[in-house]
Amino acid sequence: MDLAIVIVAFGGAPALGRTLDALAAQCGPGDEVVIVDNAGDAREATRAGIELIEPGANLGFARSANLGAAATSAETIVFLNPDAVPEPGCLDALRAPPDGWDAWMPLIALPDGERVNSAGNVAHFTGFGWTGRYGEPVAAVGTEPREVGFLSGACLAVRRTAWEAVGAFPGAFFMYVEDLDLSHRLRLAGRRFGLLPAARVRHDYAFDRGPEKLWRLERNRLLMVVRCYPAAVLARVVPALIATEVALLVYATADGWGVAKARATAGFLRALPRALRERRAIQGGVRISAREFAGALVAELDSPFFGRPGRARLLRTGLRAYWALVRGTLARET
Repeated sequence: MDLAIVIVAFGGAPALGRTLDALAAQCGPGDEVVIVDNAGDAREATRAGIELIEPGANLGFARSANLGAAATSAETIVFLNPDAVPEPGCLDALRAPPDGWDAWMPLIALPDGERVNSAGNVAHFTGFGWTGRYGEPVAAVGTEPREVGFLSGACLAVRRTAWEAVGAFPGAFFMYVEDLDLSHRLRLAGRRFGLLPAARVRHDYAFDRGPEKLWRLERNRLLMVVRCYPAAVLARVVPALIATEVALLVYATADGWGVAKARATAGFLRALPRALRERRAIQGGVRISAREFAGALVAELDSPFFGRPGRARLLRTGLRAYWALVRGTLARET
């Protein structure tokens, strides 16, 4: 299986150099490597045989990844962060997914290689997503492939046929949540995906809570829900979404990022007409039931990045009860 490896770069030439060194030791004669350089400083790290695309402006991850994928032809596209270094044997493992899978991801470790960054991401019914099993020992993950809530954009592979069938990353997102959006669209189309623990990368990951990231995360979370959730699921989560938005605005204001949250809400409302148009095309290709879609979403906010609010007993109990009720009504309808 030939791979088209697409790297979106924005600064960080030393980290990119380490990633390219690892790729050079593993790429086969039919593989392609494309770098989309949004900052104009990746040329010094680029190696012979690698295609460098310089758009002349920062297009964001989603549009740049789409641009890189369009410049390749291999049967499988691998999106790889510039600071995600494939361990020896990673590419060979990525060439051998289970039968029937249309997309997959490696086990993504933290820089020490001993702890998990993501062993498959987790999707909450209110649209939040996070890295699964963060901080756990890599050895505890095991070796068996398994399906996951959604794929991590730090490194994911997708068959070109599936990529073209469901559509590329949503360019208007700029960055963040595009991996969750793509995974939901794959699932809606009846495509299977999961984790290949035999393939591993080390990712220089640190969770950033800066206002620029927070407003994009929040805007894109809401746009993703509108675009991707089947009507029967969307109708049932709207009350929870409204309550979440009110609670988040209060919390964000107290926590010092109320302006970012307000900016995200305004950005969502401006982009809503386009998202509704895109929703019609996405929902027109649905091949699974609303109950099946809901089965991939969780009720608990178990991410360590939610801190004490996510672990509050009253909140956990309420979310579980609400989601159990939703899934029960969906089961009776289908």
